[in-house]
Amino acid sequence: MLNFLDRFAKCRAAVIGDLIVDCYLQGDVSRISPEAPVPVVRSLSEKSVPGGAANVVANLATLGVFVNVVGLTGMDEARDHLIESLHGHGRIDVSGVIGVARRPTTRKLRVLGAHQQIIRIDHEDTSPFDQAIEDRVIEAAFSAIEPADVVILSDYGKGVLSDRVLRAIIGRCEAASKQVLVDPKRTDLSVYRGARILTPNRKELTAATRLPCETDEEATAAASRAREISGANILLTRSEKGMSFFPAEGAPIHLATVAQDVFDVSGAGDTVIAVLAASLAAELPILDAMKMANHAAGIVVAKVGTAVVTPDELYASLASEMASPSVNDGRHVNTAGAVALRWAWAKEKLTVGVANGCFDLLHPGHISLIRQAAETCDRLIMALNSDASVRRLKGPSRPIQDENARAAVIGAIKGVSAVVLFDEDTPLELLRALQPDILVKGADYTEDKVVGADIVRARGGRVVLANLSAGHSTTNLIKTAEKPFPLGSSLPAGSKKEGSPADTDAGARQDRMPTP
Repeated sequence: MLNFLDRFAKCRAAVIGDLIVDCYLQGDVSRISPEAPVPVVRSLSEKSVPGGAANVVANLATLGVFVNVVGLTGMDEARDHLIESLHGHGRIDVSGVIGVARRPTTRKLRVLGAHQQIIRIDHEDTSPFDQAIEDRVIEAAFSAIEPADVVILSDYGKGVLSDRVLRAIIGRCEAASKQVLVDPKRTDLSVYRGARILTPNRKELTAATRLPCETDEEATAAASRAREISGANILLTRSEKGMSFFPAEGAPIHLATVAQDVFDVSGAGDTVIAVLAASLAAELPILDAMKMANHAAGIVVAKVGTAVVTPDELYASLASEMASPSVNDGRHVNTAGAVALRWAWAKEKLTVGVANGCFDLLHPGHISLIRQAAETCDRLIMALNSDASVRRLKGPSRPIQDENARAAVIGAIKGVSAVVLFDEDTPLELLRALQPDILVKGADYTEDKVVGADIVRARGGRVVLANLSAGHSTTNLIKTAEKPFPLGSSLPAGSKKEGSPADTDAGARQDRMPTP
Protein backbone atom coordinates (compact mmCIF):
# COMPACT_ATOMS: atom_id res chain seq x y z
CA MET A 1 0.00 0.00 0.00
CA LEU A 2 2.88 2.38 0.70
CA ASN A 3 3.56 2.80 -3.03
CA PHE A 4 0.12 4.38 -3.46
CA LEU A 5 1.45 7.66 -4.89
CA ASP A 6 2.85 5.93 -7.97
CA ARG A 7 -0.42 4.03 -8.40
CA PHE A 8 -2.68 7.04 -7.89
CA ALA A 9 -0.74 9.20 -10.35
CA LYS A 10 -1.75 6.79 -13.12
CA CYS A 11 -5.48 6.96 -12.27
CA ARG A 12 -8.24 9.22 -13.53
CA ALA A 13 -11.54 9.87 -11.76
CA ALA A 14 -14.78 11.59 -12.73
CA VAL A 15 -16.57 13.39 -9.88
CA ILE A 16 -20.13 14.52 -10.55
CA GLY A 17 -22.31 16.22 -7.98
CA ASP A 18 -23.08 19.21 -5.82
CA LEU A 19 -20.23 21.70 -5.69
CA ILE A 20 -20.11 23.72 -2.47
CA VAL A 21 -17.90 26.45 -1.09
CA ASP A 22 -17.26 25.98 2.64
CA CYS A 23 -16.50 29.31 4.32
CA TYR A 24 -15.14 29.73 7.84
CA LEU A 25 -15.22 32.94 9.84
CA GLN A 26 -13.00 32.53 12.89
CA GLY A 27 -13.64 34.99 15.67
CA ASP A 28 -13.16 35.85 19.30
CA VAL A 29 -16.12 35.58 21.69
CA SER A 30 -15.87 37.49 24.95
CA ARG A 31 -19.35 38.86 25.64
CA ILE A 32 -23.09 38.55 25.05
CA SER A 33 -24.82 41.10 22.84
CA PRO A 34 -26.85 43.77 24.69
CA GLU A 35 -29.36 43.60 21.84
CA ALA A 36 -30.24 39.88 22.18
CA PRO A 37 -29.05 36.84 24.15
CA VAL A 38 -26.49 35.88 21.52
CA PRO A 39 -22.68 35.94 21.54
CA VAL A 40 -20.81 38.81 19.93
CA VAL A 41 -18.16 37.47 17.55
CA ARG A 42 -15.22 39.72 16.74
CA SER A 43 -13.98 38.60 13.33
CA LEU A 44 -10.32 37.56 13.21
CA SER A 45 -9.99 35.66 9.94
CA GLU A 46 -11.96 34.16 7.07
CA LYS A 47 -11.17 31.38 4.62
CA SER A 48 -12.97 29.45 1.89
CA VAL A 49 -12.26 25.85 0.88
CA PRO A 50 -13.85 23.39 -1.57
CA GLY A 51 -16.81 21.56 -0.05
CA GLY A 52 -19.26 18.84 -1.06
CA ALA A 53 -18.32 17.26 -4.38
CA ALA A 54 -15.56 19.88 -4.70
CA ASN A 55 -13.98 18.50 -1.50
CA VAL A 56 -13.98 15.02 -3.05
CA VAL A 57 -12.19 16.49 -6.06
CA ALA A 58 -9.65 18.29 -3.85
CA ASN A 59 -8.88 15.11 -1.90
CA LEU A 60 -8.36 13.07 -5.06
CA ALA A 61 -6.16 15.67 -6.73
CA THR A 62 -4.05 16.19 -3.61
CA LEU A 63 -3.22 12.48 -3.70
CA GLY A 64 -2.12 12.74 -7.34
CA VAL A 65 -5.24 11.48 -9.15
CA PHE A 66 -6.27 13.32 -12.34
CA VAL A 67 -9.87 14.49 -11.87
CA ASN A 68 -12.63 15.53 -14.27
CA VAL A 69 -15.24 17.45 -12.28
CA VAL A 70 -18.86 18.08 -13.31
CA GLY A 71 -21.27 20.30 -11.40
CA LEU A 72 -23.21 23.54 -11.30
CA THR A 73 -22.37 26.95 -9.84
CA GLY A 74 -23.69 30.45 -10.13
CA MET A 75 -22.03 33.09 -12.26
CA ASP A 76 -20.54 34.87 -9.30
CA GLU A 77 -17.40 35.58 -7.31
CA ALA A 78 -17.80 32.40 -5.27
CA ARG A 79 -17.52 30.36 -8.48
CA ASP A 80 -14.26 32.10 -9.38
CA HIS A 81 -12.81 31.44 -5.92
CA LEU A 82 -13.88 27.80 -6.05
CA ILE A 83 -12.27 27.12 -9.42
CA GLU A 84 -9.08 28.92 -8.40
CA SER A 85 -8.95 26.89 -5.20
CA LEU A 86 -9.45 23.60 -7.05
CA HIS A 87 -6.60 24.36 -9.43
CA GLY A 88 -4.32 24.69 -6.41
CA HIS A 89 -4.86 21.07 -5.40
CA GLY A 90 -3.49 19.32 -8.46
CA ARG A 91 -4.50 17.98 -11.87
CA ILE A 92 -8.16 18.95 -12.30
CA ASP A 93 -10.21 19.53 -15.44
CA VAL A 94 -12.94 22.06 -14.56
CA SER A 95 -14.44 22.30 -18.05
CA GLY A 96 -17.48 20.42 -16.76
CA VAL A 97 -18.26 23.09 -14.13
CA ILE A 98 -21.36 24.75 -15.60
CA GLY A 99 -22.25 28.31 -14.59
CA VAL A 100 -25.97 29.08 -14.27
CA ALA A 101 -27.27 32.63 -14.28
CA ARG A 102 -29.63 33.91 -11.59
CA ARG A 103 -28.61 31.20 -9.11
CA PRO A 104 -25.92 31.51 -6.42
CA THR A 105 -23.00 29.16 -6.02
CA THR A 106 -23.90 27.04 -3.01
CA ARG A 107 -21.99 28.45 -0.05
CA LYS A 108 -22.00 27.49 3.62
CA LEU A 109 -20.69 30.09 6.04
CA ARG A 110 -19.70 28.74 9.45
CA VAL A 111 -19.00 31.20 12.25
CA LEU A 112 -16.60 29.82 14.84
CA GLY A 113 -15.45 31.06 18.21
CA ALA A 114 -12.63 29.24 20.03
CA HIS A 115 -12.90 26.53 17.34
CA GLN A 116 -16.55 25.90 18.22
CA GLN A 117 -19.22 26.44 15.58
CA ILE A 118 -21.70 29.09 16.69
CA ILE A 119 -23.92 29.32 13.63
CA ARG A 120 -24.03 28.21 9.98
CA ILE A 121 -25.51 30.35 7.21
CA ASP A 122 -26.35 28.66 3.89
CA HIS A 123 -26.50 30.56 0.61
CA GLU A 124 -28.21 28.27 -1.90
CA ASP A 125 -31.10 27.64 -4.26
CA THR A 126 -32.22 23.99 -4.30
CA SER A 127 -35.17 24.39 -6.65
CA PRO A 128 -35.16 21.92 -9.61
CA PHE A 129 -33.12 22.76 -12.69
CA ASP A 130 -34.88 22.86 -16.05
CA GLN A 131 -34.34 20.13 -18.62
CA ALA A 132 -31.92 22.23 -20.66
CA ILE A 133 -29.56 22.49 -17.68
CA GLU A 134 -29.94 18.75 -17.01
CA ASP A 135 -29.00 18.07 -20.63
CA ARG A 136 -25.82 20.09 -20.20
CA VAL A 137 -24.93 18.20 -17.00
CA ILE A 138 -25.51 14.84 -18.72
CA GLU A 139 -23.41 15.85 -21.72
CA ALA A 140 -20.55 17.04 -19.49
CA ALA A 141 -20.82 13.89 -17.36
CA PHE A 142 -20.58 11.61 -20.39
CA SER A 143 -17.40 13.41 -21.49
CA ALA A 144 -15.91 13.08 -18.00
CA ILE A 145 -16.82 9.41 -17.67
CA GLU A 146 -15.23 8.25 -20.93
CA PRO A 147 -11.53 8.49 -19.85
CA ALA A 148 -12.20 7.77 -16.16
CA ASP A 149 -11.14 4.66 -14.25
CA VAL A 150 -13.74 5.31 -11.55
CA VAL A 151 -16.83 7.52 -11.23
CA ILE A 152 -17.98 9.20 -8.00
CA LEU A 153 -21.46 10.65 -7.54
CA SER A 154 -21.43 13.10 -4.65
CA ASP A 155 -25.07 13.79 -3.82
CA TYR A 156 -25.64 16.59 -1.32
CA GLY A 157 -29.26 17.09 -2.29
CA LYS A 158 -28.70 20.44 -3.98
CA GLY A 159 -30.33 19.43 -7.26
CA VAL A 160 -27.50 18.48 -9.62
CA LEU A 161 -28.13 14.72 -9.36
CA SER A 162 -31.80 14.65 -10.26
CA ASP A 163 -33.51 11.31 -10.99
CA ARG A 164 -33.10 11.85 -14.73
CA VAL A 165 -29.41 12.78 -14.42
CA LEU A 166 -28.71 9.80 -12.14
CA ARG A 167 -30.37 7.34 -14.49
CA ALA A 168 -28.45 8.68 -17.49
CA ILE A 169 -25.06 8.66 -15.73
CA ILE A 170 -25.39 5.26 -14.06
CA GLY A 171 -26.74 3.76 -17.29
CA ARG A 172 -23.78 5.13 -19.24
CA CYS A 173 -21.34 3.76 -16.64
CA GLU A 174 -22.96 0.32 -16.74
CA ALA A 175 -22.71 0.25 -20.54
CA ALA A 176 -19.03 1.22 -20.35
CA SER A 177 -18.26 -1.13 -17.42
CA LYS A 178 -17.22 1.80 -15.21
CA GLN A 179 -17.35 1.29 -11.45
CA VAL A 180 -19.57 3.87 -9.71
CA LEU A 181 -19.35 4.92 -6.07
CA VAL A 182 -22.08 7.06 -4.51
CA ASP A 183 -22.13 9.21 -1.39
CA PRO A 184 -25.92 9.17 -0.94
CA LYS A 185 -28.20 11.74 0.65
CA ARG A 186 -31.53 10.39 -0.66
CA THR A 187 -33.76 8.31 1.60
CA ASP A 188 -34.83 6.32 -1.47
CA LEU A 189 -31.72 4.32 -2.33
CA SER A 190 -33.37 2.72 -5.35
CA VAL A 191 -32.39 5.75 -7.45
CA TYR A 192 -28.76 4.60 -7.17
CA ARG A 193 -29.40 1.11 -8.55
CA GLY A 194 -26.53 0.14 -10.82
CA ALA A 195 -23.83 1.69 -8.61
CA ARG A 196 -21.14 -0.60 -7.23
CA ILE A 197 -20.77 0.89 -3.72
CA LEU A 198 -22.81 3.30 -1.58
CA THR A 199 -21.03 5.03 1.33
CA PRO A 200 -23.70 6.19 3.82
CA ASN A 201 -23.03 7.09 7.42
CA ARG A 202 -25.12 5.68 10.25
CA LYS A 203 -27.67 8.48 10.19
CA GLU A 204 -28.14 8.21 6.42
CA LEU A 205 -28.47 4.43 6.49
CA THR A 206 -31.05 4.56 9.26
CA ALA A 207 -33.04 7.23 7.39
CA ALA A 208 -33.03 5.12 4.22
CA THR A 209 -33.90 1.78 5.83
CA ARG A 210 -35.72 2.91 9.00
CA LEU A 211 -33.53 0.46 10.89
CA PRO A 212 -31.05 1.20 13.69
CA CYS A 213 -27.37 0.51 12.95
CA GLU A 214 -25.44 1.02 16.16
CA THR A 215 -24.30 -2.54 16.87
CA ASP A 216 -22.65 -4.85 14.35
CA GLU A 217 -25.82 -6.92 14.20
CA GLU A 218 -28.04 -3.88 13.63
CA ALA A 219 -25.65 -2.51 11.00
CA THR A 220 -25.65 -5.85 9.20
CA ALA A 221 -29.46 -5.90 9.08
CA ALA A 222 -29.69 -2.28 7.88
CA ALA A 223 -27.02 -2.83 5.24
CA SER A 224 -28.79 -5.97 4.03
CA ARG A 225 -31.95 -3.94 3.57
CA ALA A 226 -30.03 -1.20 1.75
CA ARG A 227 -28.53 -3.78 -0.62
CA GLU A 228 -32.00 -5.10 -1.43
CA ILE A 229 -33.18 -1.59 -2.29
CA SER A 230 -30.13 -0.40 -4.25
CA GLY A 231 -28.44 -3.57 -5.47
CA ALA A 232 -25.11 -2.05 -4.34
CA ASN A 233 -22.46 -3.04 -1.84
CA ILE A 234 -22.57 -0.89 1.29
CA LEU A 235 -19.59 0.78 2.96
CA LEU A 236 -20.93 2.14 6.23
CA THR A 237 -18.94 4.84 8.03
CA ARG A 238 -19.55 4.50 11.77
CA SER A 239 -17.72 7.43 13.40
CA GLU A 240 -15.96 6.17 16.55
CA LYS A 241 -16.66 2.56 15.51
CA GLY A 242 -14.68 2.84 12.28
CA MET A 243 -16.21 1.49 9.09
CA SER A 244 -17.84 -1.71 7.83
CA PHE A 245 -18.16 -3.15 4.34
CA PHE A 246 -21.18 -5.29 3.51
CA PRO A 247 -20.71 -7.04 0.15
CA ALA A 248 -23.48 -8.63 -1.85
CA GLU A 249 -21.67 -11.93 -1.31
CA GLY A 250 -19.34 -12.90 1.51
CA ALA A 251 -18.83 -11.88 5.12
CA PRO A 252 -18.79 -8.25 6.30
CA ILE A 253 -15.44 -6.55 6.91
CA HIS A 254 -15.15 -4.40 10.03
CA LEU A 255 -12.29 -1.94 10.65
CA ALA A 256 -11.84 -0.11 13.95
CA THR A 257 -11.24 3.63 13.75
CA VAL A 258 -7.65 4.85 13.68
CA ALA A 259 -8.62 8.38 14.75
CA GLN A 260 -7.07 9.49 18.03
CA ASP A 261 -8.31 13.09 18.18
CA VAL A 262 -11.63 14.19 16.72
CA PHE A 263 -12.18 17.92 16.28
CA ASP A 264 -14.48 18.11 13.26
CA VAL A 265 -16.16 15.37 11.22
CA SER A 266 -17.40 17.70 8.47
CA GLY A 267 -16.13 16.54 5.11
CA ALA A 268 -14.82 13.20 6.43
CA GLY A 269 -17.25 11.32 4.17
CA ASP A 270 -15.81 13.17 1.17
CA THR A 271 -12.33 12.01 2.09
CA VAL A 272 -13.49 8.42 2.61
CA ILE A 273 -15.14 8.08 -0.80
CA ALA A 274 -12.24 9.88 -2.54
CA VAL A 275 -9.54 7.62 -1.09
CA LEU A 276 -11.68 4.50 -1.49
CA ALA A 277 -12.32 5.32 -5.16
CA ALA A 278 -8.66 6.13 -5.85
CA SER A 279 -7.60 2.84 -4.25
CA LEU A 280 -10.08 0.81 -6.29
CA ALA A 281 -9.03 2.63 -9.46
CA ALA A 282 -5.45 1.65 -8.60
CA GLU A 283 -6.68 -1.96 -8.40
CA LEU A 284 -6.09 -2.40 -4.68
CA PRO A 285 -8.16 -5.13 -2.98
CA ILE A 286 -11.21 -3.87 -1.12
CA LEU A 287 -9.63 -4.52 2.30
CA ASP A 288 -6.56 -2.43 1.42
CA ALA A 289 -8.80 0.26 -0.07
CA MET A 290 -10.79 0.35 3.17
CA LYS A 291 -7.61 0.62 5.24
CA MET A 292 -6.46 3.55 3.11
CA ALA A 293 -9.82 5.30 3.49
CA ASN A 294 -9.96 4.55 7.22
CA HIS A 295 -6.54 6.10 7.83
CA ALA A 296 -7.44 9.12 5.70
CA ALA A 297 -10.62 9.67 7.70
CA GLY A 298 -8.67 9.45 10.94
CA ILE A 299 -6.42 12.24 9.72
CA VAL A 300 -9.06 14.71 8.52
CA VAL A 301 -11.30 14.47 11.60
CA ALA A 302 -8.35 15.74 13.64
CA LYS A 303 -8.43 18.96 11.61
CA VAL A 304 -10.81 21.86 12.10
CA GLY A 305 -13.18 22.37 9.18
CA THR A 306 -13.41 20.75 5.77
CA ALA A 307 -9.94 19.50 4.88
CA VAL A 308 -7.94 17.19 2.63
CA VAL A 309 -5.42 14.53 3.52
CA THR A 310 -1.92 14.98 2.11
CA PRO A 311 0.24 12.16 0.76
CA ASP A 312 2.77 12.61 3.58
CA GLU A 313 0.04 12.40 6.21
CA LEU A 314 -1.48 9.29 4.68
CA TYR A 315 1.90 7.62 4.24
CA ALA A 316 2.82 8.33 7.85
CA SER A 317 -0.46 6.99 9.20
CA LEU A 318 -0.25 3.82 7.12
CA ALA A 319 3.39 3.29 8.05
CA SER A 320 2.66 3.59 11.77
CA GLU A 321 0.42 0.54 11.51
CA MET A 322 3.32 -1.57 10.28
CA ALA A 323 5.46 -1.28 13.41
CA SER A 324 5.14 -1.71 17.16
CA PRO A 325 5.88 1.40 19.25
CA SER A 326 7.52 -0.87 21.83
CA VAL A 327 10.56 -1.37 19.55
CA ASN A 328 13.58 0.33 21.12
CA ASP A 329 16.46 -2.13 20.75
CA GLY A 330 18.79 -0.60 18.17
CA ARG A 331 17.72 -2.95 15.42
CA HIS A 332 18.90 -2.46 11.82
CA VAL A 333 15.91 -1.56 9.63
CA ASN A 334 15.39 -0.40 6.06
CA THR A 335 13.91 2.98 5.18
CA ALA A 336 10.30 1.75 5.16
CA GLY A 337 10.85 0.11 8.55
CA ALA A 338 12.37 3.29 9.98
CA VAL A 339 9.45 5.37 8.73
CA ALA A 340 7.01 2.87 10.21
CA LEU A 341 8.74 3.01 13.59
CA ARG A 342 8.93 6.81 13.49
CA TRP A 343 5.17 7.20 13.11
CA ALA A 344 4.33 4.37 15.48
CA TRP A 345 6.34 6.26 18.11
CA ALA A 346 4.63 9.51 17.14
CA LYS A 347 1.25 7.94 17.89
CA GLU A 348 2.56 7.24 21.39
CA LYS A 349 3.47 10.94 21.71
CA LEU A 350 7.20 10.09 21.78
CA THR A 351 9.71 12.57 20.34
CA VAL A 352 11.93 11.13 17.64
CA GLY A 353 15.47 12.29 16.95
CA VAL A 354 17.89 11.49 14.13
CA ALA A 355 21.68 11.72 14.04
CA ASN A 356 23.64 10.84 10.93
CA GLY A 357 27.17 10.11 9.80
CA CYS A 358 29.63 7.49 8.56
CA PHE A 359 30.70 6.26 12.03
CA ASP A 360 33.57 4.25 10.60
CA LEU A 361 35.81 2.80 13.37
CA LEU A 362 33.81 3.86 16.41
CA HIS A 363 35.71 6.08 18.86
CA PRO A 364 34.89 8.07 22.05
CA GLY A 365 33.89 11.12 20.02
CA HIS A 366 31.19 9.08 18.30
CA ILE A 367 29.97 7.72 21.64
CA SER A 368 29.74 11.22 23.08
CA LEU A 369 27.68 12.49 20.14
CA ILE A 370 25.31 9.51 20.29
CA ARG A 371 24.78 9.93 24.03
CA GLN A 372 24.03 13.63 23.63
CA ALA A 373 21.62 12.83 20.80
CA ALA A 374 19.81 10.21 22.87
CA GLU A 375 19.33 12.72 25.69
CA THR A 376 17.40 15.10 23.40
CA CYS A 377 14.58 12.70 22.48
CA ASP A 378 12.54 9.68 23.50
CA ARG A 379 13.63 7.56 20.53
CA LEU A 380 16.84 7.97 18.52
CA ILE A 381 17.30 6.74 14.95
CA MET A 382 20.92 6.58 13.79
CA ALA A 383 21.26 7.15 10.03
CA LEU A 384 24.48 5.70 8.61
CA ASN A 385 26.05 6.32 5.21
CA SER A 386 26.13 3.08 3.23
CA ASP A 387 29.47 1.66 2.06
CA ALA A 388 28.95 3.14 -1.40
CA SER A 389 28.19 6.54 0.09
CA VAL A 390 31.27 6.43 2.35
CA ARG A 391 33.51 5.52 -0.61
CA ARG A 392 32.25 8.51 -2.59
CA LEU A 393 32.82 10.83 0.35
CA LYS A 394 36.11 9.50 1.76
CA GLY A 395 37.79 7.58 -1.05
CA PRO A 396 38.09 4.00 -2.30
CA SER A 397 39.91 2.72 0.81
CA ARG A 398 36.97 3.46 3.09
CA PRO A 399 35.03 2.35 5.02
CA ILE A 400 37.25 0.21 7.23
CA GLN A 401 34.16 -1.50 8.67
CA ASP A 402 31.39 -2.48 6.27
CA GLU A 403 27.88 -1.13 6.69
CA ASN A 404 26.50 -4.20 8.44
CA ALA A 405 29.32 -4.17 11.00
CA ARG A 406 28.86 -0.44 11.61
CA ALA A 407 25.09 -0.86 12.01
CA ALA A 408 25.56 -3.72 14.48
CA VAL A 409 28.02 -1.77 16.63
CA ILE A 410 26.01 1.47 16.61
CA GLY A 411 22.78 -0.41 17.36
CA ALA A 412 24.33 -1.96 20.46
CA ILE A 413 24.99 1.44 22.06
CA LYS A 414 22.65 2.44 24.87
CA GLY A 415 20.11 5.03 23.75
CA VAL A 416 19.98 3.98 20.09
CA SER A 417 16.46 2.83 19.16
CA ALA A 418 17.07 1.87 15.52
CA VAL A 419 19.69 2.11 12.77
CA VAL A 420 19.01 2.80 9.10
CA LEU A 421 21.36 3.13 6.10
CA PHE A 422 21.12 5.68 3.31
CA ASP A 423 22.90 5.41 -0.03
CA GLU A 424 22.93 9.08 -1.07
CA ASP A 425 25.77 11.47 -0.24
CA THR A 426 23.52 13.28 2.26
CA PRO A 427 20.57 12.12 4.37
CA LEU A 428 18.20 14.68 2.83
CA GLU A 429 15.79 12.20 1.22
CA LEU A 430 15.79 10.01 4.34
CA LEU A 431 15.02 13.01 6.53
CA ARG A 432 12.15 13.97 4.24
CA ALA A 433 10.73 10.48 4.77
CA LEU A 434 11.33 10.40 8.53
CA GLN A 435 10.27 13.98 9.37
CA PRO A 436 12.04 13.84 12.76
CA ASP A 437 11.24 16.08 15.70
CA ILE A 438 14.93 16.63 16.45
CA LEU A 439 18.02 16.55 14.23
CA VAL A 440 21.43 16.19 15.91
CA LYS A 441 24.77 17.10 14.34
CA GLY A 442 28.22 17.92 15.70
CA ALA A 443 29.05 21.46 16.80
CA ASP A 444 31.63 21.73 14.00
CA TYR A 445 28.57 22.60 11.89
CA THR A 446 26.43 25.71 12.06
CA GLU A 447 22.68 25.24 11.94
CA ASP A 448 22.36 26.80 8.49
CA LYS A 449 24.83 24.18 7.15
CA VAL A 450 23.04 21.13 8.62
CA VAL A 451 21.39 19.11 5.85
CA GLY A 452 17.68 18.73 6.57
CA ALA A 453 17.48 21.51 9.17
CA ASP A 454 14.76 23.27 7.18
CA ILE A 455 12.68 20.06 7.07
CA VAL A 456 12.79 19.71 10.85
CA ARG A 457 12.13 23.38 11.60
CA ALA A 458 9.20 23.48 9.13
CA ARG A 459 7.24 21.03 11.29
CA GLY A 460 8.11 22.76 14.57
CA GLY A 461 11.14 20.62 15.39
CA ARG A 462 14.64 21.73 16.38
CA VAL A 463 18.28 21.22 15.43
CA VAL A 464 20.74 20.31 18.20
CA LEU A 465 24.49 20.83 17.78
CA ALA A 466 26.30 18.31 20.01
CA ASN A 467 29.55 19.18 21.78
CA LEU A 468 32.63 17.58 20.24
CA SER A 469 35.23 15.49 22.07
CA ALA A 470 38.64 16.82 21.04
CA GLY A 471 41.40 14.54 19.82
CA HIS A 472 39.30 11.75 18.36
CA SER A 473 39.25 10.96 14.65
CA THR A 474 38.82 7.86 12.51
CA THR A 475 41.55 9.14 10.20
CA ASN A 476 44.00 9.42 13.13
CA LEU A 477 43.08 5.90 14.28
CA ILE A 478 43.92 4.55 10.82
CA LYS A 479 47.24 6.42 10.73
CA THR A 480 48.17 5.10 14.16
CA ALA A 481 47.32 1.54 13.15
CA GLU A 482 49.54 1.85 10.05
CA LYS A 483 52.66 2.97 11.93
CA PRO A 484 55.34 0.18 12.11
CA PHE A 485 56.21 -1.04 15.58
CA PRO A 486 59.69 0.36 16.57
CA LEU A 487 62.48 -2.25 16.37
CA GLY A 488 63.98 -3.27 19.70
CA SER A 489 61.07 -1.99 21.76
CA SER A 490 59.15 -4.27 24.04
CA LEU A 491 55.72 -5.44 23.01
CA PRO A 492 52.72 -4.23 24.96
CA ALA A 493 51.57 -6.51 27.75
CA GLY A 494 49.48 -9.37 26.41
CA SER A 495 50.94 -9.20 22.89
CA LYS A 496 51.92 -12.37 21.01
CA LYS A 497 55.66 -13.07 20.55
CA GLU A 498 57.18 -12.08 17.25
CA GLY A 499 56.96 -14.86 14.72
CA SER A 500 53.91 -16.53 16.22
CA PRO A 501 51.09 -17.47 13.82
CA ALA A 502 48.88 -14.82 15.30
CA ASP A 503 51.53 -12.17 14.80
CA THR A 504 52.07 -13.25 11.22
CA ASP A 505 48.37 -12.97 10.51
CA ALA A 506 48.31 -9.56 12.13
CA GLY A 507 51.23 -8.45 10.04
CA ALA A 508 49.59 -9.71 6.92
CA ARG A 509 46.46 -7.85 7.84
CA GLN A 510 48.51 -4.71 8.44
CA ASP A 511 50.13 -5.08 5.02
CA ARG A 512 46.68 -5.32 3.51
CA MET A 513 45.40 -2.31 5.44
CA PRO A 514 44.21 0.27 2.91
CA THR A 515 45.47 3.80 3.11
CA PRO A 516 42.93 6.45 4.24
